[in-house]
This record gives sequence, structure tokens and C-alpha cells, in this order.
Amino acid sequence: MIDRRDLDFLLFELLDTDALFARPRFADHSRETLSAAIDTAAAIAADHFAPHNHTADANEPRFKDGRAVVIPEVKAALKHFIDAGFMAATADYELGGMQLPFAVHTAVGALFAAANVGTKSYPSLTMAAANVLRAFGTPDQQARFMRPMLEGRFFGTMALTEPQAGSSLSDLRTQAVPAEDGTYRITGNKIFISAGDHDLAENIVHLVLARLPGAPPGVKGISLFAVPKVLVNDDGSLGERNDVTLAGLIHKMGWRGTTSTMLNFGEQGGAVGTLVGAPNQGLACMFHMMNEARIGVGNGAAALGCAAYRHARTYAREHPQGRALDSKDPTTPQLPIIEHPDVRRMLLAQKAYAEGALALCLTAARLVDDKDTAPTPEERADAHRLLEILTPMVKSWPSQWCQEAISLAMQVHGGYGYTREYPIEQLYRDNRLNPIHEGTHGIQALDLLGRKVMMEQGRAFSLLCACIEGTVAAALRMPGLIDEAAALSETVGRVKTVTATLRAAIAEHGPTRALSNASVYLEMLGHVVVAWLWLRQGLLADSRLPGVADPGERAFYEGKRHACRYFLRWELPKTAHQLDRLEALDDTWFAVPAACL
Repeated sequence: MIDRRDLDFLLFELLDTDALFARPRFADHSRETLSAAIDTAAAIAADHFAPHNHTADANEPRFKDGRAVVIPEVKAALKHFIDAGFMAATADYELGGMQLPFAVHTAVGALFAAANVGTKSYPSLTMAAANVLRAFGTPDQQARFMRPMLEGRFFGTMALTEPQAGSSLSDLRTQAVPAEDGTYRITGNKIFISAGDHDLAENIVHLVLARLPGAPPGVKGISLFAVPKVLVNDDGSLGERNDVTLAGLIHKMGWRGTTSTMLNFGEQGGAVGTLVGAPNQGLACMFHMMNEARIGVGNGAAALGCAAYRHARTYAREHPQGRALDSKDPTTPQLPIIEHPDVRRMLLAQKAYAEGALALCLTAARLVDDKDTAPTPEERADAHRLLEILTPMVKSWPSQWCQEAISLAMQVHGGYGYTREYPIEQLYRDNRLNPIHEGTHGIQALDLLGRKVMMEQGRAFSLLCACIEGTVAAALRMPGLIDEAAALSETVGRVKTVTATLRAAIAEHGPTRALSNASVYLEMLGHVVVAWLWLRQGLLADSRLPGVADPGERAFYEGKRHACRYFLRWELPKTAHQLDRLEALDDTWFAVPAACL
């Protein structure tokens, strides 16, 4: 339920993915090879992921004899995914990979998430864990764990959260004690571990955060360990069961096809683990996985928003109800509800949220490619800076605003939208988990305003503003976009002023007061960035339309123009009040005593 034409537009027109073919890593690729990968993913998603989406939702994993049992359709679908090579999509050829650009990998991920986000989560977590081992693992860990993960024989997780700690990783208690053979014995409890147990693979490799004896308190004393469910012998064969126990399953409102687990490490004396990276540097290693996962969460939210929009659009085109407002004859045929202005209002808002979110996620993914492969060190460094500042927004903005898109899709369906017989109800529940996945809005907001905006004396923020201003300058030369460009120009000017005020307040008074409004800043800047991406899409549509005769193509580009117009005229102005309160260092929630709540 992702519009293939929109994927092509974003990848090849907005983001110029063709330019990657000049770089050595992608020299073997062409638009044809990338399109073939996307076509294959679309077919597998439609034929093997989508058919059991509702079935998996209605038949959650079961706890049986100490293990999690998943419906068989999930394993069958993942076999098609693995056999097509998608588990190693971005990996080196030498590792059996396809060396796909990360932007294309992200587009492929959107196709699978739109079809069945619960089943898609298993390979997503595995690929992210494999990338951590590729970046920080020893040769032995890469051979023992990473290669089987890329082959799809082993799956992976990240085990961070503990019952007493939640998002406060500095309070983790899981212990890792060195053993004589150079391994470690892991003891502790982890909770909310997605894909923590199942029968979908030969083995599961848990990446576990734990503390070494004598480690410094807080996050500076956290190390990362690879802890397999089943021990792996030196020859690669499976050995005895490790001391990792499934304590129970958690039943969430959405993503019901994904096991959410409580895991106990060390009930029989200690689970065998090996250190990944340097001692006490576990959080830095894990953030390598978490940042990729944050793009994945935003991309999954965008995919669910796009799916809901397309369901609503189809329903609105096919469902007759009512007549034109100026029609007085009740015997005339009913109109499809898409003819009613308020339904078109809701559909246009959905389109702007969902397609804007997808553009945001693919923009970040394209920056991953530039960070890794751009021709010069300066270009790679700037791509890294932009990616750093965008990542909190990539995770949070789609999670928030695609929920609004899905809510509007539910409303378009009328009473049917609230029933399990139609798909919107499940999409609503599935996406409602994304605001908490990989860190809440509040955590992303503190990261954005407290770190990313401040780093290198605001260099990443200045670079982002310069990119937006470059698009504004181009749009001001287009007669059809002058008003929209002027509005964004004025808003960016205010954003720069308000950000300077917040930075000064943090420097002078400390972070507490200024950062109390960080979530508002995150939402505001996310809206500004998506407005920029819509202005870019509007510019492209304006430049393409004069040469387009095909009615379908004209409708596509005109749809982009209308969504751009909507977002810049109706959504961007919402930031004005937020900027007012941010600039005033408003203390509404900072000042209220806990006893008054």
C-alpha cells in the first residue's frame, strides 16, 4: 500500500539516487537494478506479507512450554524475504550482500512495513544488530554471529530496557562478570524485548547492555555483549542452550505479530556473552543500532500512514453517500464521498502528512549513503551533521503526524473505520506504538535541542537552515510558489532567532528551564523541515508539469502541488504560536507543582 510512483519520484527525482552510481560502492547498480529490487520487494510484500497481516493480529504469539510460538505464515513469509536477499540488502558483496543504497533499502522497508509491520520487525531488528557487529564486532563475532544473521539463519535483538529503569539507561543493573575463558557471565532481567523469542530461526543473538564489575555509575559504565540464545561452537554448529530464559510475553495493543518478551539472563548461574566493542562503551555501540532503528521506526510510521491514506482514498472514491450541497432533489444519484469538500480536506491532509513523512525518512536514508560514500571528507561530514540533527525528527514526526493521518482515514470510513472488519482500526493500533519505540518524543526532543542543535556551536543547525534557505531562494523565482516560499522564509528566520534565544538561556541558566519545552521545539522544527521537503516537491512538480501530457502523470504532479500548497498554507502557520511560547521561555508546565496534578 505504498504508491510505487511516489517511491520513484522521491528516490530518483527528489533525492537523485542516480547520482550514487558514480561512486565505487554502487558502480554495479543502475536505475534498472534498483527498480528490480523494489519490484521484487513489492511482490513479496503483496503476496506473502499482506495476506497474514490480520491473521497475525488476531492470533498473537503464544507462550507454550517456555517458548514463544508464532503462526506459521510468518516463517513462510520471511523465507521469501531471506531467499530474495533482503536480509543482506546493504551488506558487502563479500558477505553475500547486494550493496543496495540505504535509501533504496529504506524504500523497500516501507513496502514491507505497509504490508505487515509485525512480520517486518523480525528482519529489521536482525539487520540492525548485524550492522552493530559489522561495525564493532571481533572477527570471531562476525563469523560466529553476523554472517548467519545476514544469511537469515540467526535473528537478532537489542536488549536494553529493564523493569526498574525504563528509558533511564543510566539505572541499568544487568551484570557481566569476566570468566576465565575470556567470555562473560550475564545476569539480569530485560523487558519489552521485541522479537526476544520465537521459532522463526535457528538461533537468536541478543545484544545486551550490562555493567562490568567496578564500572563507573551511569551511562559511562555500560558495556555491550553478544549473548546467543543457543551457544555456537567454533565450527559454526549449534551447541547447548545458553542461560537465557523466556519469562513471559507482553501483549501490546499493536504489532501483535511481533513477540514482545520478558527475558531472564543467568537463572542457572550466568548466560555466556562476549564483549562487543570496548569496555564501558556499550551505549555508543548500541546507538549505532538505535539510530538505524529510529529511521526504521519513522519509516514504518510513514508506511502505515501511506497505507491508511490509500485505503481511505479508495473507499472515498467507491462509497456513495449524500449529494451536492446545492442539490435539492433527493431522487438524484448519490455522490462518491470524495466529491464532498470536507472529505477532500481530510484526504489532502492525510496525503500531506503521510507522503511528507515518507519524504523525510528517505531524505535521512539518502544522507546515510552520503555519510558513507560521498566523494570528499567535507561532503561526508556535512551529510553526517544533517543526519544527526534530522534523526530525532525522523523518528518522532512520522510517529505523531501519521497517527493523525490514520485518524483522518478512520473518519473518512465513517462507522466502518472503527471496526475490525476494515483495516484502519489495526493500522491505528499498530502505529500508536511508534511514539514510544526507540525513545519517546520527550527523549528525542532532549536529544534534538539539548545536543544536536548545540553540537559544534550549532553547525548542524546552521547547515540545515542553509539547505532550507536554498530551496526558498529557488522557489521565490517560481510565480506559483512565491507565497509559500515567503512563508517558509519568514518562519526559518524566526526559528533561527528563537533557537539563539534558547541556546543563550541554556548557557546562562542551565538546561532545565529551556529544555522543559523541548518537545514543542521538536514538533515545531519537524513541521518546518517537512514544509521544506514539500516546497522541494512543489518545485519539482512545477518544473515537470509543462512537459507532461499523460493524464495520470499530470494528476500525480498536480497532487504534489496541492499537497505543497496545503502544508505551507495550513500546517506551517501552526508553528507561529509554538515559536512565540518558546521565545518567551514559557513555564506553564515547568512551574506547576507535582502536587497540583
